Parts: sequence; C-alpha cells; structure tokens
Amino acid sequence: MSPLTRRRLLAGAGAAAACCAAGCATYGTPREQPAPAPAAPTGAAPASAPTAAPPSTATPPAGLAATGDIPVGSGRVFAAEKVVVTQPTAGTFVAFDAVCTHAGCLVDQVSDAGIACPCHGSVFDTTDGAPLDGPATAPLAQRAVRVEGDRVVLG
Repeated sequence: MSPLTRRRLLAGAGAAAACCAAGCATYGTPREQPAPAPAAPTGAAPASAPTAAPPSTATPPAGLAATGDIPVGSGRVFAAEKVVVTQPTAGTFVAFDAVCTHAGCLVDQVSDAGIACPCHGSVFDTTDGAPLDGPATAPLAQRAVRVEGDRVVLG
C-alpha cells in the first residue's frame, strides 16, 4: 500500500463530501426552484455596503395578515418572518416555525396535504406541525399567534 500523502488525503475527503451530498439529495422529489435574482449591475454598491431605506410615512398594517387571507383547511407561509400560519378549522389559527426540521430549509407551500418543504419533500400536519412524510422526523416548532380584530398577529 502506498504511503498517505497530502494529495491522497484531500482526494479522499473530497470523495467523502461528494458521497454525503449525493446521499442527502436522494430524499423526496425537490420542486422546481425559482430562478436566482439577477446580478447587480456594474457600478452598484458592494453587497457589504449598508444601504438605508428612505423613511416611510405610512403606518404598516398590524400583524401578519387579515384572517380572511389564511384559508380554512390550509395556510400561508411568511418567509420574511420565518413563520407559517394555518387555519385548520374556521376561526382556529395556529403558527409554526417555517424552518424544516430535516435540513433547515424554509417550507414554502401549504395545501390540503400539509405544510411542504421544497428541499427534500417533507410534509407537516397543519394542526400540530407533526411530520407526515419524511425525511423529517421532528415536528415544526409551534409559535404563539393570536387574532386581534380581523388581523393575525404573532406573539
């Protein structure tokens, strides 16, 4: 057997990483992902440069959405807040962390079948966040949600 060289060690590590990535990709059937955002035009400020948004004079609406925006028997994902709100039965609103417990992807769809993750095909129950279809085995974490007037509010 040949002696272990730096080149052989690095080649072996690369092969192991490729096998790991290929194994994770075999779960479920990932959905089509939207095209990435176009690159910044030449001469644009570097990504690390802070940019200030102009002050807004409008009062933002309270809460995440109107109660009528959350369909009964389904729900809605709020990606910016990393939360998914469902209405399993009329007038009952529940919220969950939108981060999939399998690999940390954000769930992106809520349907009659459940809360779906686009990365590896996990599906979670809309009433309690329990996994219905893997590879995820842990439920989505529950988040506090309440209704104020006709608005769904976190907390």
